[in-house]
Amino acid sequence: MSSRQHLHRRDLRHGPVHGLLAIPGGDARHENDQFAALPWRRQADGSIKVLLITSRESRRWVIPKGWPMVGRTPAQAAAQEAYEEAGLVGEAAARAIGAYTYDKRLRDGAARPVTVQVFALEVMVERLSFPEHGQREKRWTSLEQAVELVDEAELKAILRDFRPF
Repeated sequence: MSSRQHLHRRDLRHGPVHGLLAIPGGDARHENDQFAALPWRRQADGSIKVLLITSRESRRWVIPKGWPMVGRTPAQAAAQEAYEEAGLVGEAAARAIGAYTYDKRLRDGAARPVTVQVFALEVMVERLSFPEHGQREKRWTSLEQAVELVDEAELKAILRDFRPF
């Protein structure tokens, strides 16, 4: 087992990791991969609402996302990010519904292109207390409004095409 496999989950999420990551029980992932949840719920009238959050630094509207986590599948990592960043608990689809790219701003000011695989997350519970509570804004919105609020063209397309199972 490589030393990289022994890294604590926090090390993978908050520090740069170079090359490929070996995820125990999973496959190798490139250091520029992230996993995101597209949190959704069905309203009483049958319409769909999705949850957007603001990024901590730029305050742009985004979906919960983060780095690979040791011992978790990409879908499980996406679900964990939805909990940590927005207090959401739900069922993540096993397969990604799409992917988008964005430029991740690093601490030294440089930008690094990151590919984000997106997993639909049907929300069952929205907790009032969660790890990043108070650090972001949250907004449940229609798919049409979500398309207008996010910046990334590829994420707009994912939202535009989203149809829950």
